[in-house]
Amino acid sequence: MTRLNQIIAVEKGVKNRSQQELTQAHHDLQKPQLLAGISRTYQPRDEEGERFPPESTRVQVRTDDVLKKTREILARLFDVTATKDLTNCHARADVKVDGKVLLKGAPATYLLFLEKQLVDLHTFVQKLPTLDPSESWVPDPAQGLWATEPVQTAKTKKVPRNHVKSEATEKHPAQVEVYYEDIVVGYWKTVKFSGALPAIRVNDMLERVEKLQQAVKFAREEANAVEVEELKAGDALLGYLFGQA
Repeated sequence: MTRLNQIIAVEKGVKNRSQQELTQAHHDLQKPQLLAGISRTYQPRDEEGERFPPESTRVQVRTDDVLKKTREILARLFDVTATKDLTNCHARADVKVDGKVLLKGAPATYLLFLEKQLVDLHTFVQKLPTLDPSESWVPDPAQGLWATEPVQTAKTKKVPRNHVKSEATEKHPAQVEVYYEDIVVGYWKTVKFSGALPAIRVNDMLERVEKLQQAVKFAREEANAVEVEELKAGDALLGYLFGQA
């Protein structure tokens, strides 16, 4: 009893071998010297004439032989591909996560598509921006953003002050030193906003993607375990094309 996964496993090898052998056959048929042969014998006019040995060149490629081999190669490829595609028509399985069916009777070809898409989705979710963990964030429903609690900071201004180092006397003027003093002139109230997501939500999505990836993979393996419905397409198609070749 042959399973679909077995047919899929051999299909690539059959395709590669078919391509290599067909390429070689095509190249051989494009070389006239391989299809041509000759046989020459020499007969002198009289018994005393000089004699020469016979000459011959063997035909190395027969077109009929190439057509026969081509038919055999393609028949195998046509049959394997037809069998795979026909079986894929009824190769289905459910996608289940934590016992719940998310997708019922998904075709094997669609499950393969999903597997590839989920790889990209995993990368996408993994790179989602997350909120700065050094801040405390609360939802801001009005803007659909996250916001920090207001933080108040003082706004200062440098004001020059005079410091008399020595008083003036009859002989010397006063010695005054100028310095600057920071004076609070107001207050800033700062609220930070962010359109990122909480790390816990991103981690939850990552976990869900990974569960879905596993579920899709299990479903594909189940779908591909179906018994194949064999379809012999090669003989009918190539028999018509090549006739009795």
